[in-house]
Amino acid sequence: MLPQPNRREFLVAGAALGTAYWVGNQMAHAQEKSANSKVRYACIGVGGKGNSDSADAAKFGEVVAICDVDARTLEKKAGQPGFENAEKFSDFREMLHKLGDKIDAVTVSTPDHTHAPAAALAMKMKKAVFCQKPLTHTVWEARRLSEIAKETGVATQMGNQGTANSALRHAAALLKSGILGKLKEVHVVTNRPVWPQGGARPASAPIPPHLSWDLWLGPAPLRPYADGYHAFSWRGYWDFGTGALGDMACHTFNMPFAGLNLANPKSIQAVSSGHNGDSYPQKSTIEFAFANPSGEGDLPVWWYDGGNQPPEALLQGVQVETQAGKIRGSIIVGENLTMFAIGDYSEKVKIFDKEGKEVPLPEAEYEKSPGHFQEFHEAILGTRSQAMSNFAEYAGPLTETILLGNLAVYDAAVGNGRKIEWDAKNMKTPNAPELASIVNKEYRGDWGKDLI
Repeated sequence: MLPQPNRREFLVAGAALGTAYWVGNQMAHAQEKSANSKVRYACIGVGGKGNSDSADAAKFGEVVAICDVDARTLEKKAGQPGFENAEKFSDFREMLHKLGDKIDAVTVSTPDHTHAPAAALAMKMKKAVFCQKPLTHTVWEARRLSEIAKETGVATQMGNQGTANSALRHAAALLKSGILGKLKEVHVVTNRPVWPQGGARPASAPIPPHLSWDLWLGPAPLRPYADGYHAFSWRGYWDFGTGALGDMACHTFNMPFAGLNLANPKSIQAVSSGHNGDSYPQKSTIEFAFANPSGEGDLPVWWYDGGNQPPEALLQGVQVETQAGKIRGSIIVGENLTMFAIGDYSEKVKIFDKEGKEVPLPEAEYEKSPGHFQEFHEAILGTRSQAMSNFAEYAGPLTETILLGNLAVYDAAVGNGRKIEWDAKNMKTPNAPELASIVNKEYRGDWGKDLI
């Protein structure tokens, strides 16, 4: 008996066959595409960013299941076009185990602390995974998801959609070319947080009847429900989110990372407005030190949030676009030229010489994206080898770099503010071993078992 093709092979064959039909001008046959040739998506988290992620899944394939711990959010999504036939779940583990081979791909759009458990389970079940940024809640989880992606070979992508922008890719290509001369420093700025951080826990309150609070907590330690965690302010709490840094650096840090390969910093040091170890600080400034990709020595890379700003002298008096009088984006300073990427997604890029005169952007070769989610969809079909922001080679290392900043933020809060040394190979902080619990957390119950 001839071996039967697996689901991925079937999808690839279907995509190729559909193309052949169109090329041969067999339009009638192309319109008779079988439902089985569609990618079958299951969506974990369908509120907030999950609303648009699930809409993308419905646009490119067939949504067979939706999952959310909020029954009102679940019912609202179920009533939208493209979701009428989707089976509903409150627990993603039940969904994946029940539907099994009826699912080809999964979107994960939940609070940060449940990203890794959901993504790991799905990948180990051979499902392609699209996961919102930051990829994980901890540095160790980012490394582990990279490893699982390599082990399973499934298509993956993180939801830092600016990666698909031509302006970002063009700027990254220019940095790779060495256009700025030897690099001197990098500065990355965000306007976050736009939620409360740095204060005491809110008062406990009755659990709303539409919310499965225990499932919302997932791997996090038990705590009473309080108004404000669900559905947005969770970002400001260590147990659930990753603060302003984790929320926005996968966007704003993205272009310098792509252009300069800013993985595995040698050290990290932070100054913050202070916090209690339960909620992130309202403001922080973090300095990363990397081996300089353009020559000997270290390259300092600075991160600013909570209204903190880089020195005005960096722009040499050049007037650049700001929002509410604040810089937002990244500044890369070289011996010859300075690059300013404006906005969280590097939407507009300018280069200035030493006198502050703007220099026209040179041409550069780079692959244009067909669209962020489309890259993921094509990787599932096999018509693309992988999305740019895949877990193994890009999103995992980017998330590791970013979340290492929170080791220094935590250290600054307990009164040390040390320069934290980082041993990337062994994932250890040699001069601060007590930070191991921030590198890798404990999981409640068996929520971490699929990451082992």
